[in-house]
Amino acid sequence: MNSADKKKLRAQAHSLKPVIMIGQSGLTAAVLAEIELALNSHELIKVRIRAEREDRKLISEKICTDTGAELIQSIGQIAVIYRLNPDK
Repeated sequence: MNSADKKKLRAQAHSLKPVIMIGQSGLTAAVLAEIELALNSHELIKVRIRAEREDRKLISEKICTDTGAELIQSIGQIAVIYRLNPDK
């Protein structure tokens, strides 16, 4: 994905609210399943990750590798994730 596409997606994500929150339990199988559902229905989602900085980076990378999505932006505790839904 090129930088122009990412810029458009960041602009679209600006008005979104986080649909998934990852708390003290971390990234569980149930949370990954919910992320899959959210990506299938919305394509572009925000995830709030309540963890330390290094842990947030690892969690967002794991989400992207496990779901086949792409990290668009990460600011503080909010990660913006995108995966194209070919059925739409």
